[in-house]
This record gives sequence, C-alpha cells and structure tokens, in this order.
Amino acid sequence: MTYIPPPPIHATPSATREVGATRVLIVDDSAVARALIARQIEPHERFRVVGAVSHVEAALAFLSDHSADIILLDVAMPGMDGITALPRLIAAGGGARIIIVSASTPVGGAAAVQALAQGAADTLDKPRPQGLAGFGDALLQKLDALARSGDRAAPVPRTRAPVVREAVPFNGAWPDIIGIGASTGGIHALSELFAPIPATMTVPIVVTQHLPATFISFFAAQMTAMARRPSVMAEDRMRVRAGQIIVAPGDAHVTFVRLTDGGAAIRLKYERARSGCLPSVDPMFASMAELWGERAWGIVLTGMGRDGLEGARMLKAAGATIVAQDRDSAVVWGMPGAVVTDGLADAVMTPEAIGAMIAAGAPR
Repeated sequence: MTYIPPPPIHATPSATREVGATRVLIVDDSAVARALIARQIEPHERFRVVGAVSHVEAALAFLSDHSADIILLDVAMPGMDGITALPRLIAAGGGARIIIVSASTPVGGAAAVQALAQGAADTLDKPRPQGLAGFGDALLQKLDALARSGDRAAPVPRTRAPVVREAVPFNGAWPDIIGIGASTGGIHALSELFAPIPATMTVPIVVTQHLPATFISFFAAQMTAMARRPSVMAEDRMRVRAGQIIVAPGDAHVTFVRLTDGGAAIRLKYERARSGCLPSVDPMFASMAELWGERAWGIVLTGMGRDGLEGARMLKAAGATIVAQDRDSAVVWGMPGAVVTDGLADAVMTPEAIGAMIAAGAPR
C-alpha cells in the first residue's frame, strides 16, 4: 500500500490549545517525516505544532510573522541546508531553541555535532516508521527539557558570577587536572569556554559530554578544532598527558588510576551510574577527587538532569574547586543548577568567563 501523507500543517495561532503550550515548528523536506514528527507531538496539549515547512526559506518566512519556542530542523534539505541556515534561524527565531533532527549516519553525525557547536540545543535521530515509539519518547523528553528551560519566571537559587580581576584560583592552587561535564547545549558552551584558552596550556582536560556513541569521534574532532590542541577519545589504560583533551566515549565512564611513576591513566567503566547516564560525570569527578583532591577542578555546564552532583560533592569534600555555568547562559540549567542549589559551586559563570579565568593564570 502506498503511504499518502496528510496535508501540510499551516500556522495555527488561534488553535484551541492551552495558552501556555510550547510552540513547535517542524522544518523538513520530507512530507512523511513532517507527518510522523507531528503525530508524536499533537496528542500532548502542552505542545502545539504551529507550522511544518519543507525548506529553510519557508521557515524564515514563517518566523517573520509567527513565533516558535522550539524548531525541529532537518540537516539535509534542498536549497539551503540546515547547518548553513542555523545562524539565520537562531536570529529569526528570537530565542527559539533548535533541535537538529538528522540521520544516524557518519554524514548525519558530523553535521549534528557541527550544528551543536554553532548553537543548536540538542540533536535527535530521524524517525523511522518501525521505531516510532522510541523516537516519540526521546522527542518528548527533549521538548520537555527545553520547554522548562524557557520558563525564567520561577525563582531559582543562584549566586552572582564573580568578576575575575586576576589569575587567583579559589583554593590557592591551579589544578593538575580539569574535568568538565555537560549535556544539552554543552558543545556550544564548550566552544565558548575553550575560545580564550591558549593552545599552549598544559593542564590536561577530560570532558564527559552526553552524546550518542556514534557521534563521539566527530565530537573529538570538533574539540580539536575548538581548542586548537589534540583531543582524543578515551581508551582504557590511556595515559593522561599534559596539554591533551580527553573525551569520554559514548558507552563508558572515564575514571583514573595512579601509575607507579606518579602519572595517571584512564580506566573505562561500563556499569550504569546511579544517575542513569552512560557516560556519567559522577564517576569521573569521584575518581578525580580520589587521585587529585584539592589539585582538581570540576566544571559543570548546561544539561538536563542532575548528573555530576554526586561527583561534585566528593570533589568538594576533597578540597577541589567547583565551577558551574550560570542560569542565563545555559540552555538547560539542570546539571549546573543542581550543583549551585546544593551549595557546592565556588563560582557561577558564563562559559566565556570560565575560559577567561583559566586563560588568565593556568600554567602553560
């Protein structure tokens, strides 16, 4: 039987949904994909599909007359592709969050990571008719996280970001290692954090970013370009070397062991963390606390959930320094917000300010 897609979805500003419903715009050249995505959203009254268009120019025209809170953007489209269009859509969207919907292929993975580095909030595999249940669950989870992050009205405990006037670390010593944890919106935050840090800085940095395993090699390559120094995916028993950036694989936690010569090596762990994340920031931070104690820094960037909180508690107990991203610059303030609310953060800053602080005095 030939599948006949339903008619295009037009703008419906007066639709009889809740006034506070999150408005979603779908941009995809496939009528089937647009229909499949819309069908996962429409039964849920907290969301409203306000438009579904087949190319970027139509999306820009729509945004000139209508508003959207979240844009679901395909990457490969005729005319202007999603990556090229991203800056224009971010500007035209007036604060709308963009989720890249891409095929789970090498080309799709590379494009998704590039889009995340340029400001997209999250990424999602393209739906397949035989796997709609899993796609629908993942889509709703991401929509809910971004919808909550857009509500700035509720009071949330926070501390003011410090003004860094000189290169003086919080606990009196520059770190021997820096661990960074991030999730939703993290790749863009990482690009802002690394921008001011000189390529000659010798402190090793280990990054746990929640991403599908198939994206990690592209993420490591993107990190190399952003940080202007080597970035590699962690391997079991890999030595931690000065000046290197180590990225957690998508299916294992990064932990550390002390070597007989005083150095340290990576040990990968595969059991599911209490946070449910794999990889998780918690085991990385906990292991850093054990090996480096007060000579470690833990940085928690944007992301949904509370991953990193337990590990940050262990770092703090060991005398380490904890820095969290501030709420206004975070796509989702779940992870850094949990650390701040728990009273663990020594500073709450934008990613750029974190990078500037590291650049101001870290050893080279």
